[in-house]
Amino acid sequence: MDKVRKAVILAGGLGTRLYPVTLEIPKPLLTVNRRPILNYLLDLFTQYGVDEQILLINKDHQDDYRWWQRRYLDSLSPGLQIEIEPEPLGTFGGLKDLQSKLQETFILSNADELKDFNLNVLTDFHRKLDSKPIATIALVQVPNPSNYGVPIMEGDQIKKFLEKPKNPPADFISSGLYILEPDIFQYADFSKKHLMIEKDIFPKLAFDNKLSGLKMDDGRWFDCGTFERWERAIKEW
Repeated sequence: MDKVRKAVILAGGLGTRLYPVTLEIPKPLLTVNRRPILNYLLDLFTQYGVDEQILLINKDHQDDYRWWQRRYLDSLSPGLQIEIEPEPLGTFGGLKDLQSKLQETFILSNADELKDFNLNVLTDFHRKLDSKPIATIALVQVPNPSNYGVPIMEGDQIKKFLEKPKNPPADFISSGLYILEPDIFQYADFSKKHLMIEKDIFPKLAFDNKLSGLKMDDGRWFDCGTFERWERAIKEW
């Protein structure tokens, strides 16, 4: 089965929970074991043949990413393209101008988490489901699901998301990495500049039974969004 060749990486966030550190450097460029978090994601994509990568960054961080390219990339990711968001557009709004480049199955991923998944397993699962999902979310198990969005599942299908529930029905959460089909753009109301895939797109897909999830039991995942979680990632990755 054909591999997914394209990925969009969301790196436009401000990382406010890590202020004042992220006033000086974008969160995806913070290091774990002396390598930027973003580099681990690029390594993963390269390993699985995802050789066309589009990185969406905040306009105020252009100098930081130029420095990162000179310092850390060289020829590591020759297929990497950097696109500038003129303003914060959310986790889907920035894809509006990329539609012509995304006319095949593609990956959408946050840039600021550490992920180590078998992308071939995730892609095969997505493509073989009878429901023909438009989106499949890689799900990971965590000890504290009440701090995240928790999907309510029926078999392989996701019916609903609970955002930071006090009594989560399961301990699997969204990892921030998705396999998407181009039809997802039909569910996006781009008349609104700021679009969140979690709140504005996924509920519509779930209603149409076009949203699935796969538990990545053999994968590794670390959220680096707070000082405590970042420290844990440094110690355990």
